[in-house]
Amino acid sequence: MERLNLPTYSFNIKLIEQRKYIFDFIRKKFVILTPEEWVRQNFLRFLVEDKKYPASLIAVEMEFKLNNLSKRSDAVIYNKKGLPFLILEFKAPDIKINQKVFDQIARYNMKLNVEFLIVSNGLDHYCCKIDYENRRYYFLKEVPEFKQMDF
Repeated sequence: MERLNLPTYSFNIKLIEQRKYIFDFIRKKFVILTPEEWVRQNFLRFLVEDKKYPASLIAVEMEFKLNNLSKRSDAVIYNKKGLPFLILEFKAPDIKINQKVFDQIARYNMKLNVEFLIVSNGLDHYCCKIDYENRRYYFLKEVPEFKQMDF
């Protein structure tokens, strides 16, 4: 798989009937290894191993209803009170991060009302904090460590 703009991790990858599968350490199962899944697995490892986010607070492909339509976020991180505080949207490395991607995660946030949004294609990463009081958002220079999060 393509080298990403993230630290290098080792993964459990296996071949089944000519398809590659990667072990998802959050869902505790093998999933088909697509370019987007490669980004997800690397970024989640980055959050857990480097930024110290507890794996137990991460939900992958969380389903929810938005305007009576079923939607599925790539990942959501919960705070220690069990409330969502961060939505993650992943794209394959060849997909440019553009306004359409931000619109997608913003729609998801209409339901979840989190404080942080992260979008990544494995090469470019964008993290923003939402200031609901002033109706603004701020791009952060880097993803904050879990202990820096203000709950």
